[in-house]
Amino acid sequence: MRIYLVGYMGAGKSTTAKRLAKRLGVESYDTDRLFEEKYHISINDFFNKYDEPLYRKLETQILHDTEQLDNVVISTGGGTACFNDNMEWMNQHGFTVFLKISPESAVSRLQQSKVKRPVVMNRTPEELAEFIPQNYAARMPFYEQAKLTFKGEDCDIEALIASIPTM
Repeated sequence: MRIYLVGYMGAGKSTTAKRLAKRLGVESYDTDRLFEEKYHISINDFFNKYDEPLYRKLETQILHDTEQLDNVVISTGGGTACFNDNMEWMNQHGFTVFLKISPESAVSRLQQSKVKRPVVMNRTPEELAEFIPQNYAARMPFYEQAKLTFKGEDCDIEALIASIPTM
């Protein structure tokens, strides 16, 4: 069993992965943390020093490395599903769950977040309110390829478990 959580930045993938894994009695992993551990650099610093195409290439390698893990819940970065056929790969190698939140929730969560994501860094609140709905809409076709779409706001772990066919 390998469950991949996908969705927009701020959807709660990391938190949900930890809660879901704990409830299932399995390990949880976060591809962003795996990246930072492997390359000894924060994602923000990587984006500042290098470029997004290189990041996406290395991120895909990190994702593919998760094939070695069993009985896990894996949260992915907000853009992971949208590049290098990663969504197709995750669907072939595990069960994918799209944690869907509204663009308004994403704007609110990202404005309040202590963790600043490279894609939205250095944007004013007005720019965020304009950028996020457009960027989210562009990513939606990838997220919607997940095997299960589940409400990300106030995620009910028991209902999520009941919605996953193998549970």
